Amino acid sequence: QVQLVESGGGLVQPGGSLRLSCTAPGSIFSMSRMGWYRQSPGKSRELVALITSGGRIVYADSVKGRFTISRDSAGSTAYLQMNSLKPEDTAVYYCNAHVIPPDSDSYDYWGQGTQVTVSS
Repeated sequence: QVQLVESGGGLVQPGGSLRLSCTAPGSIFSMSRMGWYRQSPGKSRELVALITSGGRIVYADSVKGRFTISRDSAGSTAYLQMNSLKPEDTAVYYCNAHVIPPDSDSYDYWGQGTQVTVSS
């Protein structure tokens, strides 16, 4: 069973920063588009940001200019640096590895989720 290990959530005041980390097995990480999603109570899970193995990046409009996604191949880890946090960023954040094998269909792994709460 493949596990994505997330860390870095917590409670922060508005305007503060947090960095989330997501570590995957190396064999999975190299073939994966890595992404961060979030889900608030009563809402659907939504894309926050994703980064391909080639470094192409996509952000949700709501986080552009405030969040930065990156990946470290040596450590098989994806990061989400979150700055200028707002109360509306409060959610459970999930890491996703969208695995794209060269000769078969793609598939997904998810992290266990980490709570981010932005409140004064």
